[in-house]
Amino acid sequence: MSDSEAGEVTVLLRAWHAGDEDAYRRVSSMLYSELRRQAAHYVRHRRQADMLQSTALVHEAFMRLVGAQQVDWQDRRHFLAVAARTMRPVLVDLVRAQGSAKRGSRVVHLPLDSSLAAGGPAPVDLIALDEALDTLAAFDARKVRVVELRFFSGLTVEETARVLDVSNDTVARDWRMARAWLMRQLNAGLNP
Repeated sequence: MSDSEAGEVTVLLRAWHAGDEDAYRRVSSMLYSELRRQAAHYVRHRRQADMLQSTALVHEAFMRLVGAQQVDWQDRRHFLAVAARTMRPVLVDLVRAQGSAKRGSRVVHLPLDSSLAAGGPAPVDLIALDEALDTLAAFDARKVRVVELRFFSGLTVEETARVLDVSNDTVARDWRMARAWLMRQLNAGLNP
């Protein structure tokens, strides 16, 4: 996205905050493909492809974001960070709803740590991951944001650094530490 387009997104987000519904429609069409790419990343790394389509994920996230008019949008980066945080509960809600339908549906196959996934991605219990992220947020909210942007939205280290306005090294370090902490928490839940 060019600097002029990024500037236009910022202007539209602020207009939306001020109550301009047309600004919401315009900004959502500008950012739709980017959010669809993030959602496609999530869907592509799952084995239960029938559970959710990336388009449905983006639409549900946008539906929840419509109610976020009260957010004092700063810029495109801020919007993408909020969108990533919005996708997380959408996914968890979906797994919870499906959990009542069939046994074992809480386990979603996602590569939380690709270096550990020599034989394919290890299954991750999305609800347990969500609970572990809530625990991590109590003492390190930035690491949670890194996980949300990298894991749920599929952003690269560089993209995540831009969204959070930190260095690439900071994101890489936070990602390594958060992954290790989460793997320990999730494994402890499997082996009480």
